[in-house]
Amino acid sequence: MKKNIGNAMALYPTPAVVVGVRVEGKATWTLVAHVGIVAHDRLLVSLHASHYINQGIKESGRLSVNIVTEEWLPKADYCGIVSGHKQDKSTLFESTAGEEGTPMVNESPLTMECRVEDVYACNGFENFICSIAHTYADESILDERGKLDYNRLKPVLFEFPTYQYLRTGSVIGQCTEAGKQYEKSQA
Repeated sequence: MKKNIGNAMALYPTPAVVVGVRVEGKATWTLVAHVGIVAHDRLLVSLHASHYINQGIKESGRLSVNIVTEEWLPKADYCGIVSGHKQDKSTLFESTAGEEGTPMVNESPLTMECRVEDVYACNGFENFICSIAHTYADESILDERGKLDYNRLKPVLFEFPTYQYLRTGSVIGQCTEAGKQYEKSQA
């Protein structure tokens, strides 16, 4: 029997990402774990309204979403504990401007450059609904067909409420195949 544990957010883990934007002409970064898919070409980035980076996102209407891997997790974690209000984080990462002008972390093998389509305020958070303008992928994480291979990417996952980082797991099957096998077993 299941136990009611209240209104616990139980959709974790989610990928850890570093969001990049320009504020007052300088790149700034923050670690974000409140990200999600809104549609096949839209994503959500949720940040507390007090974050320094929010002003740059709202002014430019652009941001980059940089997938965190284990190789640069220490710097990504650090940029999440240091406030842009108090410290200049512009030189924390080597970066390149994307076609939309947003700073992108060079160490990240996968970056999505996004346009903010809407902002939804909720319980002290600003939720940026973004369309994906461009996706930049290092060739080392692409398969032979030029498609993203998450076994090569190995994104870091964040689990809440324990505040732990996790490694991604192994492939356990192809989407729809388990359902087809189940259907056959019921015939």
